[in-house]
Amino acid sequence: MTTIKPARMQHIALEVSDMDKSIAFYREVLGFKLTERHSAGEVPAIPVELTFLRLGEQHHDLVLVHNPKKTYRSKPTRPEDDLEGIASFHHFAFECDTREDWMAVFDKVAANGAPVVRGPVVHSFVDPRGDGSWGENEAVYILDPDGHRIEIFCNLANIGSDGTHISADGARMEGTTTAEL
Repeated sequence: MTTIKPARMQHIALEVSDMDKSIAFYREVLGFKLTERHSAGEVPAIPVELTFLRLGEQHHDLVLVHNPKKTYRSKPTRPEDDLEGIASFHHFAFECDTREDWMAVFDKVAANGAPVVRGPVVHSFVDPRGDGSWGENEAVYILDPDGHRIEIFCNLANIGSDGTHISADGARMEGTTTAEL
């Protein structure tokens, strides 16, 4: 029996307090291109400002949403310090094709002064450079102008047919297992 499911995750819509500041951040720091920007109420059923940004050729990979009627407040820079409020997300992530690309993006992040809140780190309990965590990749975590936590990573493991993780260079990572095949 075939399981019906989505093919992939495609984009995230992120609420921001200052559209201009956020557009500048995602364009200058992470290299997004502007596809479209729309005013609140341009379409009567959409009372918020929307900006569509892309990394490649698809119309959008990221949608920025701003409600001009909302009063925004700052959030803590560390998720563990956010002790009150509605459920939210912890972070979202961008993958680089190679470690060299990842290091170049990290250099660009540093040159633009984006706050780094964790890393660089190797998420691994198998790799001797690892921090004992999971995912088998190299990562750095930064904050956007609203304090949204963003992971930039490379070399994420794949899952072999028997559930063993396979490193980015194709090596089996013995001792790893996958909960569901």
